[in-house]
Amino acid sequence: MAKIDINYSPNFGVKKRVKKNIKFIVLHYTGMKNELSVIKKFCDENSKVSSHYLIKKNGGIIKFVPDLYEAWHAGKSSWKKIKSINKYSIGIEIQNQGHDYKYEEFSYAQIKSLKILLKQLIRKYKIDLKNILGHSDIAPDRKKDPGEKFPWKKLATSNLANWHHLDEKKNKIFRLKKLNKNQEASFLKNIYSVGYCKIDKIDPRSNKRLLFKAFQRKYRQDLINGKSDQECFFISKNLLKS
Repeated sequence: MAKIDINYSPNFGVKKRVKKNIKFIVLHYTGMKNELSVIKKFCDENSKVSSHYLIKKNGGIIKFVPDLYEAWHAGKSSWKKIKSINKYSIGIEIQNQGHDYKYEEFSYAQIKSLKILLKQLIRKYKIDLKNILGHSDIAPDRKKDPGEKFPWKKLATSNLANWHHLDEKKNKIFRLKKLNKNQEASFLKNIYSVGYCKIDKIDPRSNKRLLFKAFQRKYRQDLINGKSDQECFFISKNLLKS
């Protein structure tokens, strides 16, 4: 069991949730310069922001909201046609300054603690591994976290996240190879089938770029260009088989 410190936030939904309605775990980076600022924000009732857990740089875990109450971590969000993900999720913030400051690797201690916490939560709430998500998965038009330095594949090898089963070195030969019109349509359809939701914002081309970037931040982290290609297409196809 992970050692968890308690520092309750006033920012949560007062209606208690039914255990079986907790379907998702959403992972974030804090995007703030230090942990003290995060704690202060989560404990300020005027901020209207919170998460269930914070994992500090040294691996320490703080709990702000009891699991069976709704924390306010996801904002406007959707996945597989389910909207308002806060209602059905547990939010975990991981201290990292993020893209607006100094985005850095997550510490070994953080990932070790995260694995322990995820294992407990997945078992307790019977969470499908396909529903272990990043903030950018459920809000691709607004968010980048936990970002391309987050070790999704490592979590998957510990059976704590979903991943494809392709040989990445072999699949890389298809990088930047263009899709034909039918493949392009299939790629978009695959992404929606995985769970990403259509973005109705800006213009259609920009919307697709944001969607593709969110997909790449998770499944092709060394090149995030917002463009479709055969490498990403084959990843999307394989994910639907898992």
